[in-house]
Formats: sequence, structure tokens, C-alpha cells
Amino acid sequence: MLNELLHVLAAAAGGILPALAWLWFWLREDSKHPEPRQLIALAFLAGMATVAIVIPIENYIGTFVTNQTLLFTFWSAVEEISKYLAALAAVLWRREDDEPVDVVIYMIIVALGFAAAENSLFLLSPLAGETIAQTIITGNLRFIGATLLHVLSSAVIGVVLALSFYSTRIDKFYHAVTGVILAILLHSLFNFFILNAPEESVLRTFGFVWLGVIALLAVIEFIKRIRRDSLRGSPR
Repeated sequence: MLNELLHVLAAAAGGILPALAWLWFWLREDSKHPEPRQLIALAFLAGMATVAIVIPIENYIGTFVTNQTLLFTFWSAVEEISKYLAALAAVLWRREDDEPVDVVIYMIIVALGFAAAENSLFLLSPLAGETIAQTIITGNLRFIGATLLHVLSSAVIGVVLALSFYSTRIDKFYHAVTGVILAILLHSLFNFFILNAPEESVLRTFGFVWLGVIALLAVIEFIKRIRRDSLRGSPR
């Protein structure tokens, strides 16, 4: 019993602590106008809770979709739509979401919460029956690959929403749909390359994710300069 508890605690720490490190990194991008701590915590917890909703849906889809590529595409869609809805329900409607960059930051926070819970579940299996070395390898791959993928795909939704921040509601709706579709495509492409790439090329695929993160940092700097009169559209 004690060993099982220690396994669970170790998996939780391995999933959550790296996500918190990334959270600190991304919050620095909004250091001039930081978001309230309670909303940061709410967004992170909303992302974690979303995993509990996503897993049964993905398991159900897995009962009738046998093609692996198609299955992972459906799973990507479920995850990206769920993360967006979680952000929408938890924080994006609040008055504290008062500038374009806030949307991107909140989407990233929800994604990190989702990744923290998902990574903890992935680590539970190696910790329960495999070697410590294999656990470390699994954790590192999740840390540098899947976590950043969740950040990047959710940030794509945030960026598209930020570009319509001062637009009409119908424009925001179309932008939201576009952002979710782009996030699903990005997530699906990553899964496709991971599934089909030889083992020695996996890190190369993760490298493209890192390049995407670097590009995201540049885009965030552009979004910080968006003002109400810099984009056409009706007041929010």
C-alpha cells in the first residue's frame, strides 16, 4: 500500500513539477500585466480536470476506430476541443481577460494543466513496473515533446482569438473555429510523424515542436502590441 502511494506521488510530481516550471516560463511573457493568481490556478486546474473527461471519450472512440492514424486524429480533435472549452468555461469570459495576449496566456495555462495530468498518468505505468531509467526516459520525452505540443497547439487557438480580440462576436466565433481546426491539424501532424518516423528521427520531430515554440514567442511579442485601434472591428 505504501509503495503504491509512493508511486502515485512520484508520478504526480513527475507530471506536475515540469508543467509548473513551464508555467513560470510562460507567465514571464505577461509580466508587465500579470493575471490574477487565482485565475492562473483555476485555468491550470481546469486543464487537469479536462483529462478526466477526455479519457473516457477517447476510450469510447477506440472501441470502433481501428485505423491508428485515424484514431490519433480523432483523439487530437477531442483534446484540442476540450482544452478550448475548458478555457472558455473557466477564464476566457471573465473581465480579467482584458487584452489580446491574455487569451494566449490562459490557453497555454490550460494546456499545461492538461499536460501535467496526462504526463502523471503516463508515468504511473513505468513507475509501477519498469526500471527507474525507463521512467526517466519516458518523463523526459513527455517533458520535451508532448507538453510543448499541448502548449503550442492550444497557443495557436489563443493567437487566432487574440487577432479577433476587438472584433465582433461573429468574427470571434469564426476565428475560434479556425483556431481549433489549426490546433487539431498541428496535433494530428505531430502524432502522424511520431507514429511513422523511425526511432532515430523522433527527436527531430520534437525539434520541429521547439522551432514552433520559438516562433510562438515572436508572435506573442507582436500580439502584445495589438491595441483597440490597431485592428479593424467593433469594440469588444
